[in-house]
Amino acid sequence: EVQLVESGGGLVQAGGSLRLSCGASGFTFDDYAIGWFRQAPGKEREGVSCIRSSDGGTHYADSVKGRFTISSDNAKNTVYLQMNSLKSEDTAVYYCAAGRRSLLPCPATFNYWGQGTQVAVSS
Repeated sequence: EVQLVESGGGLVQAGGSLRLSCGASGFTFDDYAIGWFRQAPGKEREGVSCIRSSDGGTHYADSVKGRFTISSDNAKNTVYLQMNSLKSEDTAVYYCAAGRRSLLPCPATFNYWGQGTQVAVSS
């Protein structure tokens, strides 16, 4: 059974940091890329960052470049999202998802999704 489990969300003050984790099981980790997405109340889901676990290729949305860092621990089948200099507009439910790896770090299709973890940034 494929599972993606997010953890690490919480409430933090603006300027603070959080590290999200995405634990994966049930599929061959190296064959997939992992993406982080977020959805704020009343807004559409947006892509935040992706990593291709086979070679570490990464991609970031412009809104998080320089503040967020995605990394992968292939031995633990876990992807992390280190979020620094958090802003109130980063408040959202964060989801991780897995898609078959492609030439780009972010595949066109994500096959598996986690349940999400809430991040709230107070100003």
